Amino acid sequence: MERILTAELSAHVGERVRIAGWLHHQRQLAQVAFLLLRDRSGIAQVVLIEPATRDEVGGLLGETVVEIEGVVVANEQAPTGVEVVDPTVRVVTEPAEAPPFELRRPKLNAQLPTLLDHAAVSLRHPRRRALAHIAAASVAGFRSGLDGAGFTEVFTPKVVASATESGANVFPIDWFGRRAFLAQSPQFYKQIMVGVFERVYEVGPVFRAEPHDTARHLAEYVSLDAEMGFIRDHFDVMRVLRDVLASMMERAADQAKDALAVLELQLPPVPRDIPVIDFFDAQEMIQTSTGRPTVGEPDLSPADERWLGEWAQAEHGSEFVFVTGYPMVKRPFYTHPDPTNPDASNSFDLLFRGLELVTGGQRLHRYQDYIDELRGQDVAAFEGYLEAFRHGMPPHGGFAIGLERWVARLAGATNVREVTLFPRDLHRLTP
Repeated sequence: MERILTAELSAHVGERVRIAGWLHHQRQLAQVAFLLLRDRSGIAQVVLIEPATRDEVGGLLGETVVEIEGVVVANEQAPTGVEVVDPTVRVVTEPAEAPPFELRRPKLNAQLPTLLDHAAVSLRHPRRRALAHIAAASVAGFRSGLDGAGFTEVFTPKVVASATESGANVFPIDWFGRRAFLAQSPQFYKQIMVGVFERVYEVGPVFRAEPHDTARHLAEYVSLDAEMGFIRDHFDVMRVLRDVLASMMERAADQAKDALAVLELQLPPVPRDIPVIDFFDAQEMIQTSTGRPTVGEPDLSPADERWLGEWAQAEHGSEFVFVTGYPMVKRPFYTHPDPTNPDASNSFDLLFRGLELVTGGQRLHRYQDYIDELRGQDVAAFEGYLEAFRHGMPPHGGFAIGLERWVARLAGATNVREVTLFPRDLHRLTP
């Protein structure tokens, strides 16, 4: 008999079936016992009446892996409207000890560090699994949105010979006796690949050796990167980004609908026209409204981002807002300046619910501009990168989305580690 999933039981009422999974919970009453079996698709109720079967199952620990054969019957009082009766139970794997959490509880009653210390078990909880489903669906939407727009997925190295943005924030490693680094970003490679495919994207880990110990930073995270050629300016990039976000949201609503139900989440709409505000105008608005001395600062503080998120919601009914024209001093060397104001850049951040989610912009595309920008540095270290520009590159730009921040904002998580399977940060290197 072929195994079926618990979510398929309603299509087999009256039939004898085989299901398999983990013993999620059991409840022993005087004349009957109820066993909850969990598999990848959900949870099924199994009714045990025979005393011998009840005695056999009664001593099993939670998370015991079992196979059950039984008859599917409709029952409106069962959690899913059907249940399995007249079962035979076969133990596949007995755990060595009881799990450190009661996974049957609607929410895990443990602090985040404990959940992360025991991630191998805590991730089995339906709510934590649901977050991973949303992440997977979001990545699928990212890919499908860009595939539909003529982008090609690429796969670039995560070990590099030079830093992408700054030498202070990289993890050095030994590469067969040579100094190398874990990649901060696929930035150099995705720009090179614009010269090959015009439009490219990548999904992969990036590494930032920044000693942050905050709820929004990780030392390793998943970056959703895209780069496109033959643009007019950064606004072309922003339009593509808007459509990609809509694709991610649509796929999450469809592919992860059960996960959203478990978490009781409603996804926000992505406006057709996301509101846009200039960086310097935003600073003046914030300073006028709050009295904080923001004008003249080279970047937005977390408090500034939160204020802008509230402003976008109040003024435009949008949980997204673009901030454009950041000062050149706060942007990487490959950023294209604003032709009308060389102190400002053709770049943007996208804030989602008051937090920076995406950074992007237009890049330099002329070889001599790069030589000028790198003057005083070891240009030889960038030789492989610069070769693309030596042989002709179109105006281009791109963006990068932090997957964990995206899921955290969707789920309303207060800490990005809540939505990360195995976080790597200033303190955590295991499990």
